[in-house]
Amino acid sequence: MENMNISKDKFRFADPTRRTGDKKFDTKQMSYAKDVFVRFCKNKSSVVAAIIICLLVLFAIFVPIFCNTTYSESLTDTYYLKYSYLLPKAEIFVGTGFWDGTSEKTVNVNRFNMLNALEAETGYPAITQIVKDKYVDGNVEYYDVRIDSYISNGMDFIDLTEEQFKELQAWQNETGVQVIYPAVNVKAKDPKTGKELIAKTHQTDPNVWYATDSKGNPKMSNGEYISCYATEDNSRFQSLAYLDYYEYDSLRVDGDPAKDNPNADNGYIYALVSATRVGEKITCSYRVRVLLNNYFQYRYGHEASFLFGTNQKGQDILTRLAAGAQFSLILAICISAVNLFIGAIYGAIEGFYGGTIDLVMERISDVLGGMPSMVVMTLFQLHLASKVGPVWSMVFAFVLTGWLGMAARTRMQFYRFKRQEYVLSARTLGASDSRLMFKHIFPNAMGTLITGSVLMIPGVIFSESSLTYLGIVNLESSTMTSVGTLLSKGNGMLSTYPHIIFWPAIFISLLEISFNLFGNGLRDAFNPSLKGIED
Repeated sequence: MENMNISKDKFRFADPTRRTGDKKFDTKQMSYAKDVFVRFCKNKSSVVAAIIICLLVLFAIFVPIFCNTTYSESLTDTYYLKYSYLLPKAEIFVGTGFWDGTSEKTVNVNRFNMLNALEAETGYPAITQIVKDKYVDGNVEYYDVRIDSYISNGMDFIDLTEEQFKELQAWQNETGVQVIYPAVNVKAKDPKTGKELIAKTHQTDPNVWYATDSKGNPKMSNGEYISCYATEDNSRFQSLAYLDYYEYDSLRVDGDPAKDNPNADNGYIYALVSATRVGEKITCSYRVRVLLNNYFQYRYGHEASFLFGTNQKGQDILTRLAAGAQFSLILAICISAVNLFIGAIYGAIEGFYGGTIDLVMERISDVLGGMPSMVVMTLFQLHLASKVGPVWSMVFAFVLTGWLGMAARTRMQFYRFKRQEYVLSARTLGASDSRLMFKHIFPNAMGTLITGSVLMIPGVIFSESSLTYLGIVNLESSTMTSVGTLLSKGNGMLSTYPHIIFWPAIFISLLEISFNLFGNGLRDAFNPSLKGIED
């Protein structure tokens, strides 16, 4: 180098009182987590998706807690059917024709007359609107009407013990709501002709309390229905084994001779009594004819009003959907966590050691990856479900091959980071293999792994829904269900009662779309370089 002569005038002594050092930053230090959160919030669609996911999760958690699930869990399937196919009803929309439990239907003249007779007996209008008056199609008369699905449920027979019968009467007296209606004398005869007043095809229908002709059309007198209620005088015409007149101390319908005169000898019979003798003990059973809508109010303390309607078994779709969503989410999160744990360890060993170990382990992954998931699930359900149950069988099938994607992702990240300078420095300082893997490399790969785990959740839910929808897995019971099971059960009712499949379809659609958008936002937040353009 060429020697350079610099004049000493260009030098000066440093000021000993002056402190030297790095200049203090004008901004506050930001942690990695906060930096991720800030980048995530810049993606508006991901934020909206996160809010939707939170709402769906809260729905799955709190609806089963705060809603009265007794109705959906403790009753027998026979009783469920009495409240099947009720339409969605929100109290704020009652009377609007939208979401108020009503729908337009085409009914024949017999059904039309029966619904009108129901209103004449109870005072509750089953037909809220006549859309199109009587017309003939193929020699059959029809009406297009708007029907209240809750009132049109009509009457049914309920068997009560003596104590239950007295409790129901007391509730009627307290609330003024008529639940029990008079029994019908199905063998009543016309005093002039001697013919039975009720057609044989209608004698077992609890909704038919009026005289009919041979075709089931009602016979009218001065524009009113001719009642065929059982009285003390004709109660012996009933079909039960043992009958007797009893004291009925509660609400009576209009036209009952005993309504204003409790001592009348021909008052209406409100229950058919059968007795069973065992030794000296006689047990009585009371068969009563009740209005189902009001009986529901008596039994559960509130009027029947199902926000999402009921399914073909009479179960509340709102609580069933929440329970199914809860099960699907818990299942997906657990499987995702297990697959993350197994895949992370497996992929870390592959990527860190490489060579022969990586080659052997990759071939094992290839063998497992070549097994069709549908075949695996089917085999597990056929041979394992009978021993451990369908849920655990499905979990094993998901875990058997579900971790492969996570292992491949972890392996790729380890190959990416294991040659970095900070890893080589740590190795030089004597760090063990496990410390290098889980203290230095693995934390840098967490962003990608977390994103993959989150995106695995909707994949598991969709797979479970597909398997239950196709009938490969059966998770249906009175206390357990899944979103896919609800979709499967509602598929056959798509054209007649679309609300059964509509709500589960909306739920799973929102969940899948939101999770995908949320996962994309996490990916961009943890790995901004993958976004392509930095905001």
